[in-house]
Order: sequence, then C-alpha cells, then structure tokens
Amino acid sequence: MKYVIGVDVGTQSTKGILMNAEGRILTSASRGYSVETPKPLWAQQWPEVWLEATMAVLADIVRQSGVDKSQIASVCISSLYGGSGIAVDENLIPLYPCLIWMDRRASDRVEWVKNYVDTKELFRITGNSLDSYYGYTKILWIKEHEPEVWENTRFFLPPNSYINYKLTGEVAVDHCSAGNIGGVYNIEKRDWSTKACRMLGIPKSMMPSRLVASDEIVGGLLPEMAEKLGLAAGTPIVAGGVDAAVATLAAGVVAPGNHVAMIGTSMCWGFINHSVDARHGLISMPHVNNPLQDIYTFGGAITAGASVTWFIEQFCSAEKQQAKEQGCTVHHVLEEKAKCLSPGADGLVFLPYLMGERSPIWDAKATGTLVGLSLYHTRHHMYRAVLEGITFALKDNIESGKACAERLDNELIVVGGAAFSDMWMQIIADVTGYPVLTIKEEVEAPLGDCFLAAKAVGIIQNAEQIKQWFTLEARAEPDAKAHEKYNALFNTYRSIYKNIKGDMHQLYDLTKME
Repeated sequence: MKYVIGVDVGTQSTKGILMNAEGRILTSASRGYSVETPKPLWAQQWPEVWLEATMAVLADIVRQSGVDKSQIASVCISSLYGGSGIAVDENLIPLYPCLIWMDRRASDRVEWVKNYVDTKELFRITGNSLDSYYGYTKILWIKEHEPEVWENTRFFLPPNSYINYKLTGEVAVDHCSAGNIGGVYNIEKRDWSTKACRMLGIPKSMMPSRLVASDEIVGGLLPEMAEKLGLAAGTPIVAGGVDAAVATLAAGVVAPGNHVAMIGTSMCWGFINHSVDARHGLISMPHVNNPLQDIYTFGGAITAGASVTWFIEQFCSAEKQQAKEQGCTVHHVLEEKAKCLSPGADGLVFLPYLMGERSPIWDAKATGTLVGLSLYHTRHHMYRAVLEGITFALKDNIESGKACAERLDNELIVVGGAAFSDMWMQIIADVTGYPVLTIKEEVEAPLGDCFLAAKAVGIIQNAEQIKQWFTLEARAEPDAKAHEKYNALFNTYRSIYKNIKGDMHQLYDLTKME
C-alpha cells in the first residue's frame, strides 16, 4: 500500500494528514502560531515559524501513523498567500519578515503605481488589478522603505517555495503562487513578465526562473531532513500552491461551474475559468489543477473568521466561561440565543473590514463598522450581525463573479471553520440563495495536497478522482422569506460603505498622522 502526506501552512496554524491511495485518512497533526502585527494594518511572519511547524507536523504524522517510510510515496505542501514572499539573500537566508496577504502597509506604493505605471497595460498582462493586498505592491514597499534589504535580496520566495527549498535544496515556484503575486506574472503566457517587471522597477531576476505545475515534483527529500522527519531520503516533494486554490480543489472544483467558499481566518470564494478580466475586481491565478489551461478566480474578505475571533476575544468573556463550565464551545453558547433572532439581528449591520478589505471594494482604508446599535441590543445580536456581515461580503464577491464566470452551479460548497456552525450555514443559504453543501470529512487544503502528491507520482491520473475522496452533505436550503429580507439588507450593507467611505478614509489618514 502506498501513502501520501499533505500539509497546509496556514496563517495561524499548519495542518497535515496522511492518506492511503483510496483517500482514507490515517492520521493528522497540527501546530499553531500567531501573526506579528507590530503596527496598525501590518501583518508579517518569519519563515522559520512556518518551517518549524511544518517539520513538527511531518514528524508527528510519520510517528503516529506507524507506516513504513518506504511506503510514503510523496509529500505536498501548500501555504497561505505569502504576499511579498520571503526576501532571501544569495545563500537563501531570510532577510526580512514575509509581508503576508493580510498586510496593508503598501498603500503609498499603490499610489505610486497609479501615478507612474500604465495600469491598464499592467492589468491586461497580469489579469489582476492594483491594491496593497497584492505581493508586487508589498515588494515595492520593501524597495522603498527597506533599501538595505532590497540591496541584498536575491529572490522573493512564496512560503511553500521556501519550505520546499529547505526540504530539497531546489528553488522553484508553482504557477498558482506566482500568479497570485500579481504585477509581475503574465497570466496568458504563464511566465514572469519582462515588460511588467520593467514597468514596476522590479528586477525579473528576483523571481526564480523555475516555474512548475502544482503537481510537479520539485526534488527529493534531503538526507539530513529525512533523518529528522523519519521519512526516506529522496522522497518526492511536490510543489503545492496557494491554500485557497488547493482547498477549492479539495472540494472537487476541477471544471467551470463548480464554486466553493473557504471560510477560515479569511474568506475566499472561487471558481474555474479559462479567461480573466481584472475589471470585475476579483483575483486570478493558474489553478493548482491543470494550471496551464485553467484559471482559479476568486474574491475574498480579509477578516472572516478573524472577525468572529476578534469579537469573542474582546466582548465575550462571560460566554467563554460559560462554555468552559458546560464543556462546549463559546460559539455554541452564543448561537443558542443568536439563532432565535430574526434575519438582520433586529436592525444591526456589520461591515467586516477590520484590516481594510479586498474584493470587490479594494479599499485598504475601509474600517470595521457596526451600524444600528441601541440599548436593546445584546452580544447575541452583535454576534449574529458579525456572521451576517461576513456573509454579505461573500455575496458581494459572488455578485461580481457572476459577471465574469463562464457559469456557476446552483449550489454552493462551503469548507473551513464556518462549516462547523449549522446556524452560519443557514445564514449563508439565506443570504446567497444557494443550497449549501459541506464536506463530511472536515478536511480542507491538506486533502487537496494529498491529491497533488498522489497525482505527481502516478497513484491517480484523473482529477475527477478527488471526488471519490470525500462525501458532500447537504447542510442548508435557502428560506424564501429570509432570502427576500436579506436581499434588502444586502443593499443596505452596500450603501452604508458608500455613504461613510469618506469618513473611514479620514479616520485612517488621521491615525497615520500620529
């Protein structure tokens, strides 16, 4: 029997699983960590945190499984969108923390690009637009504000590329991660763009020349790493890709029509297309499956689960204590009352822009907003409003996607931590109007990693086979009356942002003066 290992390096934890060739999970492991936020709207991580977590997860999986190392056919590692990537020197030693997807410090570079670069041509080449979310603006921030780092940088490596290098000694970047940088990647030619790099003033030589498919073997596991992990030297290490795309693959999205919402720390809703149009405000990159033909297009909210966590940590100490006494989760305690409230939480609307916002508004100066508060409202109202606000952000992206998708199936698959909540699944169905399905096995990107690992070594050949590795289950059907009310509330959600956008920006600018 052959086995594969899939590991996903996420924003707040690294998770991994070991599977057999039939898609049965034998064991799993995880390691948690935190994001550095040294200044408002900054978010960074040192790559050694990711490497140590990946090593620990791999070692745990091998030890717990009891599987003979000779039977482990391959390993694939996906990762969070690394934004700038990791600036490394000639010896591939990290020089600076990685400015991850959540980081918004590059607003000044966005303005520079607007003023000095032909953005219409840039968007045409890359299939992506302009925002401090994109890695190329973060790279420009390092160039402008950290000249010593810039002077000594040899490459900018996505997180999974860096870890793959440490495991194999080989430098390569998968097409999915390359495309997600925006700015420097030609989406049509599937290569770094000489013209775009020249326009931006980013040397093309800082982008590793070896571009690979996500299911391509980067190299064999180094002997010294094999000894630490309990794996065989030479075990194939597979390229992997951006976690959102890998999680989407894990939910069986291999053809136009399928669409999935991944709701964890952030929210990513995506689908497969064969063309791109940056004007719709979504993000596009080669898919992790069939990357030379298929494009993964997605929209996302920066703080989805992060908004829920923030609310609980700041306002729900009593519910946390109650959950501890009852032996349940704090979410369960909050939902006992929140689920009994009517759609709209009795007049509360939450805008989940706690770190600015990505698509479709692309506004780094947007701020979190709770509108409609009165003495009548409780924490349960606010909790429901937070879940609804994140779901309105999902609907906002779906509406943009409808304008450019080849087609969308009449059902929505949801993966991630949100899928544990029946209440949230019903809200999603009622807001979007789609029947909601989830994956019974409760796995996300690591399942997609296992598929890529198995495909790389010939254990499986057909992408459709991944659908045999999980079980979809129906979770919620939209209620017509609730859907009608949510449609009206969604219009209010949109208009609130438009009406107070100027005030949000003024507050943002005032904080910059301090």
